[in-house]
Amino acid sequence: MATNEIRVAWDALKQFSREVFTRVGFAPEAAEVQADVLVWANLRGVDSHGVLRIPWYVELVDKGQMHPRPNIQIQKETPATLLIDADFAPGPVVTVQAMNRVIKKAREVGIGWGLIRNTMHQGAIGYYSLMAAREGMAGIALVCNPPNMAPHGARAAGLHNSPIAIAVPGNRHRPLLLDMATSVAAGGKLTLAMDKGVSIPEGWALDKDGNPTTDPKLATILMPFGGYKGSGLAMMFECLSSLMVGNPLLEPVFQGKEGAMIHHQNSVVAAVNIGTFTDVEKYKAHVDAIIEGLKALPKASGVDEILVPGEPEDKVYDVRLRNGIPLPEGTVRKLRDMSERFGVPLPAGI
Repeated sequence: MATNEIRVAWDALKQFSREVFTRVGFAPEAAEVQADVLVWANLRGVDSHGVLRIPWYVELVDKGQMHPRPNIQIQKETPATLLIDADFAPGPVVTVQAMNRVIKKAREVGIGWGLIRNTMHQGAIGYYSLMAAREGMAGIALVCNPPNMAPHGARAAGLHNSPIAIAVPGNRHRPLLLDMATSVAAGGKLTLAMDKGVSIPEGWALDKDGNPTTDPKLATILMPFGGYKGSGLAMMFECLSSLMVGNPLLEPVFQGKEGAMIHHQNSVVAAVNIGTFTDVEKYKAHVDAIIEGLKALPKASGVDEILVPGEPEDKVYDVRLRNGIPLPEGTVRKLRDMSERFGVPLPAGI
């Protein structure tokens, strides 16, 4: 742990976060969900999607863009599908509801496919696909925003770095969980770099004029991973989410419409009942066999262990659950500001 970081117990950090969201106006159960998703990300080492986001969420509420007590409505529904208008709800609040509903559908008819329109930032979306995996199902989640990433070959933002998460259950091993943005690095990692006071690697981002930069304070445009591959995935995710719910997020920006860049999201959450197709326990055994087979392969030079999706975060989770979550100086300052504004006592050590 860096000398300018402070380690905080996860449960105290969650209690603090929950209380801040309550003071902002969230219903108690919504504040609990919001805090749980953020601290879960911190526990897994995904600090870019953890409690450093709290001031931004508060700012969105202050501006009237995030509704702490939204009027969430189911607009269309079939036995297998669901369309929810979130009324600019806090992302975790509506997404947990949606995933629970599609899991129920998958249990009844084999698959649940849910679309959410007009939600706010959903945090680390692996949280939602993992909900399905814990029920013995395959889970999928993907998200789209207004553009923040340069398409392959461009030097201006034209796509969102739309993340996708896929989770499947194992037996002896924990669920496999792939949670990745379509950019080289998630946008929250720029904020984390600022909180740590460090530069970002070359190839992560461009400045507002389309020039490469390693200064996170100047970085405004993300770069797609794998060039045309990440770029192409991001474009198709917009087609599967925003266009499917009649709420395009890229097109209004191209047309120069006022307010087009204001933050809001559309997303997909899905659950697949593995038992509809094959024996669930045999499926889990096959997942275990793939994991063990990969780990037994000859290692490349300098590699100590071959890791599978989700495993690095699982290892961090185990350590941080016992020893606490390290917070950089910049994040600590943000939490102190929140404590002062809302009169919420800080976790011990801050």
